[in-house]
Amino acid sequence: MIRLRPKLPAMLPPTLLAALGLALAGPAFAQQQPPPPPSTAPSPAQTNPLPTTTAPNPPQDPEKSSAPQPDKALTPPTVPPADAKPNAATARPTLVETKGDASDVDEVSLPAKPAAILAGKAKWEEAVPSLRQSFARIESELAKAGITPAGRPIAVFTRTDDDGFQYEAMIPVAQAPEPKPEGEIRFGATPSGKALRFAHNGSYEGIDGTYETLTAYLDAKDIMVQDRFIEEYVTDLKDGADDKLDVNIYALVR
Repeated sequence: MIRLRPKLPAMLPPTLLAALGLALAGPAFAQQQPPPPPSTAPSPAQTNPLPTTTAPNPPQDPEKSSAPQPDKALTPPTVPPADAKPNAATARPTLVETKGDASDVDEVSLPAKPAAILAGKAKWEEAVPSLRQSFARIESELAKAGITPAGRPIAVFTRTDDDGFQYEAMIPVAQAPEPKPEGEIRFGATPSGKALRFAHNGSYEGIDGTYETLTAYLDAKDIMVQDRFIEEYVTDLKDGADDKLDVNIYALVR
């Protein structure tokens, strides 16, 4: 499980035949044989006729023709029904439209988007279940209020140490309700401004390696960042061992 996270400000992670078939075909050359000498013996058909199962001259099917047929038209691909919808969660946009590259660092500008926010804290070994629970609570409250999520889940880490962290779980929405409801879940905006994006592709248990790369990058470039970092879950946060997890990590530049 995750145990080491850079104390802020420290963050950033880049983890980093077609079969060739030659059909050799040669024209078959039929050897021409001299015609056999004429024979006076009766033909086999006359001496031992075969039984026939069809009429000697069946009527021609008007829908069939002996002329060469044109190539058959290709069957068009199946078109999904008009009411078919993509998975609502995976179809939500990320903060930055372009996809992150795990082998590179991107300079991006984060827009401020309305979001439902729930504060929480957890130990590092409980990170995934705690974050998932917070996102589920937000989604549930949004559903009750008839509000549709408009972005991927986000965690803003506001405080970290060797034992655990404090965070704000966020789900972007198209527009905050008015008046804003009271309770643990409040409405605000996602962090905005100039940021460095580090893409992490792999399990959450291995995300510390990306943060180590991020820290080394910041130190080498002598870049100062804010005392918080942002994780945006491009794919669903299922469990710590899911090696298909895709996370955007943002470090806001001072």
